[in-house]
Amino acid sequence: MDKKNALRAGAVAAGTTLMMLLMSSPALALTRDDGDDPGAGLSVIDTIGLFVVAPIALFAIIAGLVMVLDKSRKPAPKA
Repeated sequence: MDKKNALRAGAVAAGTTLMMLLMSSPALALTRDDGDDPGAGLSVIDTIGLFVVAPIALFAIIAGLVMVLDKSRKPAPKA
């Protein structure tokens, strides 16, 4: 019965995904809206810095502050 249930679940998931793809309309991103004034695009370095380096640096700063400012440390037991 496990194979039958897995097959049924896969068919439902595939059918649902296919129906969502067929029923969705395109984003129409090529047509401009009134008042639309796009700026200059980002370079590769700017994109990597903004979407890769900045989040990693922010995570490291927050994690470092949490570790440094942690007040719940107990002294290590003496062996």
